[in-house]
Amino acid sequence: MSIEAPLTKMETRAGRGLLGNKIFMRLYTAYAAAEFGSWFDSLAIQVLVAYRWQAGPLLLALIPVSLALPGIVLGSVAGVVADRLNKLKLMRLCDLLTAVLTAAVLLAPGIFWLLPLLALRSAVSALNVPAQQSLTRRIVREDQLLQAASLNGFVTQGSKIAGPLLGGVALAALSPAWCIALNACMRLFSYVLLLSIKNADANESTGAYIDERMKAGDQATMDAEEQAPGGKPLSARAMWKEGWSFIFGSRLLRNTMLFGLLGALSIQMVDFQFASLFRTLAPDKEYLLGWLVSAAGAGAVLTIAAMNKIGRGAGYGSRLGGGYALIGAAIGGLGLLPIGASPLPVLLLGLLMGAGNGMFMIAFNYCLQKETPPHMTGRVFGIQSMVLSVVMIVAPLLGGALVDLAGPRRIFAGFGLVIALIGAAGMLLGRLLWPAKKMENRATAASFNASSQNDYK
Repeated sequence: MSIEAPLTKMETRAGRGLLGNKIFMRLYTAYAAAEFGSWFDSLAIQVLVAYRWQAGPLLLALIPVSLALPGIVLGSVAGVVADRLNKLKLMRLCDLLTAVLTAAVLLAPGIFWLLPLLALRSAVSALNVPAQQSLTRRIVREDQLLQAASLNGFVTQGSKIAGPLLGGVALAALSPAWCIALNACMRLFSYVLLLSIKNADANESTGAYIDERMKAGDQATMDAEEQAPGGKPLSARAMWKEGWSFIFGSRLLRNTMLFGLLGALSIQMVDFQFASLFRTLAPDKEYLLGWLVSAAGAGAVLTIAAMNKIGRGAGYGSRLGGGYALIGAAIGGLGLLPIGASPLPVLLLGLLMGAGNGMFMIAFNYCLQKETPPHMTGRVFGIQSMVLSVVMIVAPLLGGALVDLAGPRRIFAGFGLVIALIGAAGMLLGRLLWPAKKMENRATAASFNASSQNDYK
């Protein structure tokens, strides 16, 4: 294939914008279907365990633990797999297996049957996330990465609006099983959409991006990215080591990961205890948890839209720190609500929490994608997933024990204050943690390539 043909297609696609990228739009639609179904499923499982099976805080805390364990084992390995194998085929396989395991969840008679099934399904997701992020990074131009991250954020947060609302209707009229079954159907739909993308189409889109870099005179760097000295392909172990070395060698990535980890540690203390909180605040209103999640989704969507228009010039500190500050204020506010509180303050605090979540999520994913070269994206997101999974093992168990000991309202108020303080620190120290340096990514990559070559000497 000649270089001129792909470049012409890339230039045509650039003229139409990101929405004219047919490969990305089909990938995006498949992702939207999967995310929408997962929110039906998540709400149904929480209601099933907390209200129908009457599980306590510690048993509720075992749900995120079962979801996190596979990420610890497979997180960074999944990133290597995503960078080495055919990403499109890997995503298809993950969707199909997720649909089968979700159908199996319907047969679980109790929580101790449910937990291993959730763990198996999470193991499949550990492979799917870095593959999806890596493929997106390769088929989207760098100047469109923020728009791509925003569109993915709209899906994630928009599903929080429709999913819990429709899920609440389904739960009221039918049962949690219907919501779980819908997730299985949506995964099958995502699988069919991915089947409509031919491997040749995805390779051509990736080839156009690569050819564009060749035109910019970046061929030498690309050769070093994919091969060890002597022209031999890098081993899986070497690629895994390179992923960690790259993160520790990039000040921006390292600080972003550590800041995200610190906030996640506090958030995960209470993240799976919302059912315990609302069972205390409004024991006769199962729907109120769904309303909170829907309001959070609406707040996130509005914030993402605003950031896409007016927040492009904001630094990482103001966006990441500001996001955590808003999340902390909302969580603390929920803990201060009186028993029998009306839905209005719950909805307002949900909007605030969603605004913070949308601000942080878009800035975090954009930073990881922008500061990472395409051939490293799978490994970086895989490592990030593994680190977050470690947090989800420790924090929910400790949070469940604290809620069981002191009650959900006091714990929510306390950790809301902690999260808000972390966010404020990020905003105040933003220039120190995330300095604006031109060409930092290129300099980091050059340093990284040099260190990688030394490993083979």
